[in-house]
Parts: sequence; structure tokens; C-alpha cells
Amino acid sequence: MAEDTSRVAVDIGGTFTDLVAVDDGALALEKASTTPSNFADGVIDALEKCELDPGIIDQFVHGTTVVINAITERNGDDTALLTTEGFRDVLDITRANRPDMFNFQYQKPEPFVPRRHRWEVPERVDQSGDVLTPLDEDAVREAAREIRDAGFDTIAVSLLHSYQNPAHEQRVRDLVADVHPDAYVTLSHELTKEYREYERTNTAVLNSYVRPIADTYLDSLEGRLHDHAVDGNTYAMKSNAGTTSFEQARRRPVEMVESGPVGGVYGAARVGEQIGDPDVVSFDMGGTTAKTSLVQDGDVTIDTDYWLESSQRDEGYPLKIPVVDIVEIGAGGGSIAWVDQGGSINVGPQSSGADPGPACYGRGGTDPTVTDANLLTGRLNPDYFLGGEMALDTDAARDALEPLADEFGTSVREAAHGVLRVVNSNMANALKQVSLRRGHDPRDFVMVASGGAGPLHAATLGRELGVKETVVPRAPGQFSAWGMLLTDLRKDFARTNVGSFDADTAAEIDGIFADMETEARDAYAREDVSLDDLNLERTVDLRYAGQEHTVNTPVQAETVDASVVGETIERFHDRHEQTYNFRMDDAVEVVNLRLTAYAPMPKPEVSPVETDASPAAAVKSTRSVDFGTEGVHDTRVFERDALPTTEPIEGPAVIEEPACTTLVHPDQTVDVDALGNLHIS
Repeated sequence: MAEDTSRVAVDIGGTFTDLVAVDDGALALEKASTTPSNFADGVIDALEKCELDPGIIDQFVHGTTVVINAITERNGDDTALLTTEGFRDVLDITRANRPDMFNFQYQKPEPFVPRRHRWEVPERVDQSGDVLTPLDEDAVREAAREIRDAGFDTIAVSLLHSYQNPAHEQRVRDLVADVHPDAYVTLSHELTKEYREYERTNTAVLNSYVRPIADTYLDSLEGRLHDHAVDGNTYAMKSNAGTTSFEQARRRPVEMVESGPVGGVYGAARVGEQIGDPDVVSFDMGGTTAKTSLVQDGDVTIDTDYWLESSQRDEGYPLKIPVVDIVEIGAGGGSIAWVDQGGSINVGPQSSGADPGPACYGRGGTDPTVTDANLLTGRLNPDYFLGGEMALDTDAARDALEPLADEFGTSVREAAHGVLRVVNSNMANALKQVSLRRGHDPRDFVMVASGGAGPLHAATLGRELGVKETVVPRAPGQFSAWGMLLTDLRKDFARTNVGSFDADTAAEIDGIFADMETEARDAYAREDVSLDDLNLERTVDLRYAGQEHTVNTPVQAETVDASVVGETIERFHDRHEQTYNFRMDDAVEVVNLRLTAYAPMPKPEVSPVETDASPAAAVKSTRSVDFGTEGVHDTRVFERDALPTTEPIEGPAVIEEPACTTLVHPDQTVDVDALGNLHIS
């Protein structure tokens, strides 16, 4: 791998903190235990384990779980909401989108801001942006005083139709600053300029809720990095598969809600391009969760209607920001196995985390986990975990699974297989959710598997899903961090503009795009980013007149005229038919205009590997591995770096590397391509 600059990426996971560094063609990979009490400690631990001189780091890219943890654990800051008079209850009304219509015990999600912490002010702007009622500035000052006196330091401001005319929200910020200058203030229009009041309001609320925590964390991390002589540019990974400066991330931390997992999805898309298979199912299994996403033709799917904590029974909480379309479940190496009231085994979503971790870590954990089950079936080497840095305790794993075995009157080994079957079933359902249930044939896709635990389960899941083949990239244990090094600076802009989409409105559409492009260039100019290489992509959300749902459609031209509108409409018809299986002759409407602005960053290049030795030369040992229904087999154990690129290896096989283990079943074959990727078929 070669590049001209020194770049480091660090991804904080639920169990381990991963680091990838590239300097003058040399690649460094490290893992350190995640430190939940202060995540910055784990980052510094990983940096200290790396032999790279901190002083030569030009760029530091960081993915963090701080934001999502603050939301899911409900430990953000108490937040006040300031909104238009008459709209105090938007957070309680929500949407009539109950996912489980026949659940008579259904309860609406509890708002992050209770009603008593919401203030109304007289003002009104209509859907066109015209002022109907001027802002009552005295009411804003009074509300700000009450908020300050009540002890709130974070304030979300969401006024009606501010996406069309933000003047009132901007004035509210000035008035609040006069009364409560130390408050963290989030204006909804700065996060999104799309309509839908509930979604916009909840997005502003969640940004305010996590802003003090994210600000404190990023400030602490930046200080710690400076103390360790890391003075290069610092960037945070965003949920839209792009990066942004720490300063911007402090103001808009909610954009980092899926900061870590998207690196793996983006990396999987680039691996697909490298191997000539741009249609990819990304699968990432770490210590706490498993994540999956679908990539078509090399394009990562990004949605602005993202719902946190949604499930088959609960709708969750909306975020009106660009987020990579990821399905995430509580299934990782540290996920705890337990028995429900009906006597069935469940795995997750509870996790042993980094402290104490699975029982086999020997840190005091006593609950049975997926890692313990993999160890007891011979799939993990107790003496080569993290390259031998951490020895696994087989006896502790057996002790943890014994109560589960006693519950069902089986052996510990059978109980371990029960745990593995359940967690594999859970992950298979997630994989089907992004493929089969959305009308995609898995046989047209390859699965790119990563994460510390992903390659252990990938061959099983790939076979069940029916993908063309399963690919395990280089450095799978640090793959999300690796994906971060492949990303660009990215900003997304959107404008709601509901109306006809035809030749008569082409000039209006072109004018709005021009305004958005000016906004994008100004935003990058403020961050001292060169505008010469700025890449702009335009899309529109289109629908048939009278419909509710839209289909995002590219506008493949720099200027929008009648002919471009016609081409875009034809593209919309095709995409609508692909998504919903029908097309219509009805008039087409535009709802939102979107602009994505990329500023390219230097990227590491993957150099070919050449190993022409025989497979026998890569064999480290042979050990007994229990494949469940496929029986117990004496299995060859290979060192990954020694695998030949010239000769396939017949399963069963275990392929080890310091941060990961890949399992190959008896009826499977594994090949190594010229770039070092494993292909299991």
C-alpha cells in the first residue's frame, strides 16, 4: 500500500478500538480495548501501541460511538425546546405509523424533551416562507430567561417552516445569546432544509441532547492528541460516508450517529469495485453488534429518513439527516445468550462489552457469549487471540455455558452450537432485510465480511443467503477504520420545493441548484478547502402527482433545462418500476432537491500480494473443529499472510491473522486474489 501522506484512522467499537495507519507505503494495524469510562483513553492506547511517529501524522480520521451511546443509554443533557406557538406537542403527536397495528400494548416512544420543558413563542411563517406573524422578541427573551433559570444549557429551536425562511430562527439565536450566552443552541434549519415538522424538530432535539457530550469528548480527544504530538488535521466520520472537521462535528454531532459502521460499508463498496463485483452486501460483525447494508453498482445507499431504535414493534425516533442505509442488530462476539420465559435461547442485544467482556477474556465476565461458544467449538485459537496478545480461558468459557447446557439437558458443546445457530439466524434475518425483502436477488451479489467476528460467521451466512461468494478483505478486524481512510470530505444540502417537475419549471429548478452550489462552495471556503477539485452531484426526490412516497433520482447535468428534465423523468420511471414494480403515465412532481459536495482526500492504495508457495507451507497446525451438523473435522489452520495466490484451498480450514479468524466449511473452497482478499465459494 502506498501514498504520499501519513494518515491514521481510529474506530471505537463496543469491545475494541481499532487503528489503521499508512505512512510511505507502510501499513500499521492495532487494536486496544475500548474504554467506556473515557473513550479517548482507548484511542490513545491504540496510538501508543502503533510504532508510527505521532509528529508525522498529517491527517487523523475518527469514528466514534459517543453519540449513539449517549442516545441509546439516555445520558445526554436535559434539553429545552423553543418552538412556534401552537406546536408544542409535535413530539407527542409523532406519526401515525405504528409498525405493529395489532399490538394492544403499544406505547408511543417517550420524547427526549418532556412537555414541561417546551416553550412556545408567537410567530408564523407559511409554507412559502412568507411571514404571517412577526416574531415576538419579548416572548423569546422571557422564554430564554425561564430556560436559563430552570438550569437548561442546551436549547433546540424549531420554528414552523423555517426550512423556507430561517430569519426567525436566526433572530431567536441572537436573542437567546443576549440572555443565556453560554447555552448550546441548535437551529433546525442548520441541520436540514426539508419539510416535515416532527422529523425536523426531533433532529434538532437530538442534536442538542448530545451536543455537550460530543463537544466535551472531541475537545478532550483533541487535547490528548496534541499532548501526544499529533498536530495534523483532525476529521470525524459522519453517517453519510463522508468526513468533516472536528469543529463542524462539535456543532452538528447528530451527524455522527452511525459514525463507526459506515466506514465498513464504504470500504466494502470499494472492495467490490477492486474485485470487479460492484454489487455488494456488506456484513460487519464486531463485539457488540452486527451491521449490514446493500451496495448497488458501487453506490452506497444513503437515506435522509432515518429512524433510530426502530423495530418490528416500535417506530423509534426520526432523524432528518443523510445516513447510510444500515440494518444493525445486537449480535456480536460479546452478545450474551439467555433463556426467555418460553424456554428458548436468545442471543443479545445485551452485550458483555469491553469490560468485563466475554467469560473467556478472564476479566470477571460470567455470562455465556458468542465468543465463548466459538472458542468451545474449536473455531478460535485460545493462544492466538489478538495475535497472542490476549490468552483466552477455555475453562471460564465452559463454566459460563454450563448453566445453559443444564437448562436443556445437553452437553456444553451442544449448548455452544445452540448459541451459534441462534445468532446466525438473527444475522441472516438482517441480511435478508436489506436484500430479499427489498426485491434484490442475493445471487447477484457478493458478501464482503469484516469486523473482528465477521469472518468467523461469514461463510455460514453467505451460504444460507445464497450470495455468489463471500469475500474477506485484508485487515478485516480493522476494516471500518480502513474504510474511513478511503472517504472524502462530504457535505449534503437539501431544499424542499414541492411542485410540478416539467419543462416549465426547469429554470426554477436550475436556479435553486445554483443557490445550493453557492452555499456548498461557501461552506468549504470557510474550512480553507480548495474548491478547484470540488465534485457536485445533483439529485431530486420525485413522485407521481398525488403520491406520498418519492424516489431519489440523479440529475446528470450541470444545467437543468427542458431536455434534462425529460431525461430525469425517464430515469425516475425506471427507478420507480424497479422499486415498486410499476410505472404510470401521470404527471411527475418534485419534492426535494439534493446536492452532495465532495472534496477529495488522499487515499491509500492497495498493492498486489504475491505468494507462490504451496498451501502446505502456510499450515500452522491442525486442530479439531466442530462444525455442528457437518460433524467434527481435523482442520488445517493457516496463517493468512502465508497463503498462496496461485492455488485454491479446500475446506475445512481455519485461517488466522492477529485480529481475526476466518472459518471455511468442509464443502467450501477459498482462493486468495492478487490483492490479498479471501474468496469463499
